[in-house]
Amino acid sequence: MRLGDLLRAPLLSGLTREALLRMDPETAHGATISALKLGLAPEARGADPKELRLSLAGLDLANPVGMAAGFDKNAEVPRVLGRLGFGMVEVGTITPRAQTGNPRPRLFRLPGAEAVINRMGFNNEGHDAAFERLKGARVSAVLGVNIGANKDSDDFVADYVAGVRRFAEVADYLTINISSPNTPGLRNLQADEALTRLLGAVLKARSKAGVRVPVFLKIAPDLDETALDDIARVIGATDLDGLIVSNTTITRAGVEGLPHAAETGGLSGRPLFNLSTRRLAQMRERVGSLPIIGVGGIHSPESALAKLEAGANAIQLYSALVFQGFELLDQIKAGLASAVRRNGLKTVSELTGRNTRAWASGEASL
Repeated sequence: MRLGDLLRAPLLSGLTREALLRMDPETAHGATISALKLGLAPEARGADPKELRLSLAGLDLANPVGMAAGFDKNAEVPRVLGRLGFGMVEVGTITPRAQTGNPRPRLFRLPGAEAVINRMGFNNEGHDAAFERLKGARVSAVLGVNIGANKDSDDFVADYVAGVRRFAEVADYLTINISSPNTPGLRNLQADEALTRLLGAVLKARSKAGVRVPVFLKIAPDLDETALDDIARVIGATDLDGLIVSNTTITRAGVEGLPHAAETGGLSGRPLFNLSTRRLAQMRERVGSLPIIGVGGIHSPESALAKLEAGANAIQLYSALVFQGFELLDQIKAGLASAVRRNGLKTVSELTGRNTRAWASGEASL
């Protein structure tokens, strides 16, 4: 029996996950990447239902469920993740120069809440290493490259421009990540004038790249409605292709008093769901039909459906996989296909925005 089959077996799946959860979180993550590189992974159980196909910013996805940035920081396993059955795979965050990130420990599990706190600090091997892995790679899923700025950079905007120039030819889409709380000053780029300058430079670089790769902007969940208004106004004057809502939060709602809850860093996982989904719905109301990828706290088929109904066109996972394993991907896809049929719809895209107002106003929650 292959390890992939073992990971799917109920008893051995639990034991395998328990073993990983007993390890230091960063060691466990490294072990998972190593196993995937060796091909020791479950593969998708056949083709996705036709109801799950969609178009996102001109890209054709077999299903709307993606692997979020942060898992494959150095673009080591995008092909394997595609074979697992993700509709999109986003690698990174990748900075121009390699950097070690913040001192360890910098990754903490909060199992009682199915949450994670990280202050990784964009640890990665840099543009050149990732580019060498991605050039010529045949990834069955839509491939996104999440680009960032070096912590000690003199010009954050120049770093993002360098990322566009480097990866435009190998990525299906690019994500401009200005919402990590772990690089000092980075979130300031979400402010009005700074965002105008950033997007102007990035989209100008895209226009000169020789290929019109879609560009998404990833924002934080900790923005107030005035800040959302400002972002919507700035992006409305550009040809940005979409948003990713949202990154991790610096708040600690839902994890108060738990071990590690006081650690510095961004909180992800189940407690982030309501906040990130409300921000998503609020941005949906502000940006009309602009594509939005919903991220933050998805942990079940029901939460995936709610994220779409709040206004997401597609979704991404990461933290929930730490606690539930890759089988959650199959469960979510099956649940979304069932929701399409149950509601008498033809495609998953018809679920988008069915409950935006309730989520935006705070009337809806999970």
